[in-house]
Amino acid sequence: MTTPKISLREVTKTFPGRGGDAPFTALDGVTLDVAPGEFLALVGPSGCGKSSLLDLVAGLSTVSGGEVLLDGRPVTGPGLDRGVVFQQYALFPWRTALANVEFTLEAAGLGRRERTRVAREALALVGLTGFEQRYPHELSGGMKQRVAIARSLAYEPEVLLMDEPYAALDAQTRESLQDELLRIWRRTGTTIVFITHGIDEAVYLGQRVAVMTSRPGRIKDVVRIDLERPEDPDSDLRSEPGFTRYRRQIWELLHSEVRRAGELEEAGAR
Repeated sequence: MTTPKISLREVTKTFPGRGGDAPFTALDGVTLDVAPGEFLALVGPSGCGKSSLLDLVAGLSTVSGGEVLLDGRPVTGPGLDRGVVFQQYALFPWRTALANVEFTLEAAGLGRRERTRVAREALALVGLTGFEQRYPHELSGGMKQRVAIARSLAYEPEVLLMDEPYAALDAQTRESLQDELLRIWRRTGTTIVFITHGIDEAVYLGQRVAVMTSRPGRIKDVVRIDLERPEDPDSDLRSEPGFTRYRRQIWELLHSEVRRAGELEEAGAR
């Protein structure tokens, strides 16, 4: 039996209360496996703990209970085996695209010539050949996110963790980057966990879609997406009947959770 690449076992995350408030439980008893090379999309209502879960896998935060395993070993902190891409590009404005990608390679101890070679290859992988010397203010939002993805892929992480990376982009750019990400995933075989609020995006990208409950976050269901993905770039998978069925299934799973999350917010505001 293949060891999961990522394994969460009864994971709980609690944050201390402030100003006399009770402790806040973001995640409660989350159990989930992600296979090596799998593309898993994660959806759930706002405030359900999706980002907290990603932080735990990234090693940016520690569990309050349960365990997070990578290749069967406990995650004890950040590592170069995991790359993270956030919604905000987090690029250094004083560095060129090439120098931004080289930054993580400096931490990995590569020499200058090797850093430049690897960074150029990573930018080529995301379709930015010719833009190596551009600064972030000279790039569009979509191009900035490509640089952020290239930076995370440059040191060849085994796992790529993506927290709503396309949320701030226009629809056309978002769809273009979705296709680009799928192309990169097929080429590299990287295990990807992708957080999104978009049901269409989750169905389009994920081999499986994990649906979370409202706070405290738990795994409500995991839907396997079994769609024939044509190689023809002009084909429209989103208009296929199967795509619509999966979208409806996930929407039905989410609908009651979104309503409950709204009720909790309203009660908390009183």
